[in-house]
Amino acid sequence: MTLQKRGSVTRRKFLAATGGAAAVLSTGSFAQGAPIKIGLSIAQTGGLGAGGKAALLGQQMWRDDVNAKGGILGRKVELVVYDDQSNPANTPAIYTKLLDVDKVDLLIAPYGTNPTAPIMPLVKQRGLMLMGNFSFEVNERIQHDMWFNNSPWNDSVTWFTGFIELGVKRGAKTIAFLAADAEFSQALATGAKNLAKHQGMTAVYDQKYPPNTTEFSSMIRSIKATKPDVVFVASYPGESVAIVRAVNEIGIGSSVKLFGGGMVGLQFAPIMESLGSQLNGIVNYNTYVPEKTVDFPGLKDFLTRYAVKAKVEKVDPLGFYLPPFNYAIGQMLEAAVTATKSLDHKALAKYMRETEHKTIVGPIKFQRNGEWANARVLMVQFTGIKDKDVEQFRLPGKQVILAPTQYKTGELKFPYEKARN
Repeated sequence: MTLQKRGSVTRRKFLAATGGAAAVLSTGSFAQGAPIKIGLSIAQTGGLGAGGKAALLGQQMWRDDVNAKGGILGRKVELVVYDDQSNPANTPAIYTKLLDVDKVDLLIAPYGTNPTAPIMPLVKQRGLMLMGNFSFEVNERIQHDMWFNNSPWNDSVTWFTGFIELGVKRGAKTIAFLAADAEFSQALATGAKNLAKHQGMTAVYDQKYPPNTTEFSSMIRSIKATKPDVVFVASYPGESVAIVRAVNEIGIGSSVKLFGGGMVGLQFAPIMESLGSQLNGIVNYNTYVPEKTVDFPGLKDFLTRYAVKAKVEKVDPLGFYLPPFNYAIGQMLEAAVTATKSLDHKALAKYMRETEHKTIVGPIKFQRNGEWANARVLMVQFTGIKDKDVEQFRLPGKQVILAPTQYKTGELKFPYEKARN
């Protein structure tokens, strides 16, 4: 389905339904035709704002690069962006406006699971292709065949197989679970629980807490009292910081071989710099770290250019987690439109399904449900981290890849208390 295209629309006021300000990020029009407009919401404020602003910079860099080459099909690319304020309640109105008022040609989903889930019925109903952006299992119930999620996971089993196996190989028999009572965190925890049970591990603690909890002392003491071999945590950025600080203050016990797993935020430079040495010993998921096994063509060049722009924009100075993948979304859209010579969503979706895409984050092939066919979730251990030094995270050996095997660059240091100190 091809969306109607019109000229640039001037936007002067806040989106009434959400309070999010719209920004048209363009630098003019080509004589050959109106710009190709790509619409999205992305958190620039709220709990996901720090990550969202870094991700947006990655998309802007792709836009600038493709426009410098002459655009796509001789037409300039324009991003139409709204701040969803990290609030899932805002996204349906934003995407309705993008389609009905802004008349965008293509769509990119919000950053994250919770803001994306509410718009899935809308895009399926209208028969539109949607490029996903680091969400998790939002298409399980909807089953939309024009959804393509650019995130290096496909389900919770492949996400945490590496983490659970690291514990099992060290003789772990028991596990504690601590997870936010939110859709994303609970989905991660459920997958990890199924994996642990399959591996014969016994859950000795299982606690979910309200989102945005700031005090974890009592929960950490309770976990410590159960003497688990492994502690699995699924948390959002603010909670992750509070949990790490509580563990470093109270300790988690000499029995723990492995601590971490699904902690969002420990991939972001400001948080990494703030926690410093308190990160040592933690094993957590990641998408990219500066290790030789994940040095894909074009990635270092992107990160070098990103670092310069990030300093000006005052966003995450490293940009490892989200920006390269957001740049890659643009690369795939560019390739699809160029190959099909079309903005027809069915034609573009067919190309996306049938093609292995070459991007700066490596080759990407999608499976039938729109998730990566070959998951690549890295399990990484912080080691030798010092306080107040963000530049150290650009060096190899500070975030050692333990899994998957083909990307492994080191061995697990355990028990956790020893690795932590």
